[in-house]
Amino acid sequence: MKHIPRKRFGQHFLADHAIIDAIVRAIDPRPGEAMVEIGPGLAALTQPLVERLGKLAVIELDRDLAGKLRGRPQLAVVEADVLKVDFRELAATLGSGKVRVVGNLPYNISTPILFHLLDFVDVVADQHFMLQKEVIDRMVAQPATASYGRLSVMLQWRYAMESVLFVPPESFDPPPRVDSAVVRMVPRPDPAPVDPALLSEIVQVAFSQRRKILRHTLGKWLVERNFGGEFEVQRRAEEVPVDEFVALALAPALSRRERE
Repeated sequence: MKHIPRKRFGQHFLADHAIIDAIVRAIDPRPGEAMVEIGPGLAALTQPLVERLGKLAVIELDRDLAGKLRGRPQLAVVEADVLKVDFRELAATLGSGKVRVVGNLPYNISTPILFHLLDFVDVVADQHFMLQKEVIDRMVAQPATASYGRLSVMLQWRYAMESVLFVPPESFDPPPRVDSAVVRMVPRPDPAPVDPALLSEIVQVAFSQRRKILRHTLGKWLVERNFGGEFEVQRRAEEVPVDEFVALALAPALSRRERE
């Protein structure tokens, strides 16, 4: 497949066969598994995946690429913006309770895609994504590190994650200006039943001014909303572990149950 990369779609196509093989080994696709690839592009990863799976669903926004992919009978092509795809409905269409999701995500919208998929985590078996290495560093970061932030908390609450492969710029055509990596994301089987919107708001307020102690940011927010319980605000947001943010988000629900 020949195609001129389009900047507006953030297209950088994998061209290093050794890297492609390493990614496929990390994914470890098995015959008959229901899998969805986001942004198949020139099918560099698509081809070895479908050879092992037997069939594969792909989501491609580029009309020209989607048209070429439809010529492959083993592919179910969804021509759409991934941010508008209902993965629960897609899993049902594929006749599977859960799907495996993979892809070389467009770096310019990678974070919105990750948050979009959070809404469908109940139908996801696992996820393997190629992303900007800096983003993956933030995803897997631990407290008290420079990379730890909102993305770390929101994803670690719901997934167990690890960076599994480094990918240099020269592995792509055209080469991006940044290093890349591959992350494995496995949904946690028993996540705390928090309200995602509330957790997101708490974390966003907490990290809104990273250099300030929480008394000046989240502390005021908690007082205004009459949050009960104890939460140490004489520290910075980057010092707070994920489980403490989650416990804080659970506090209103616990208070309601105590009153009842």
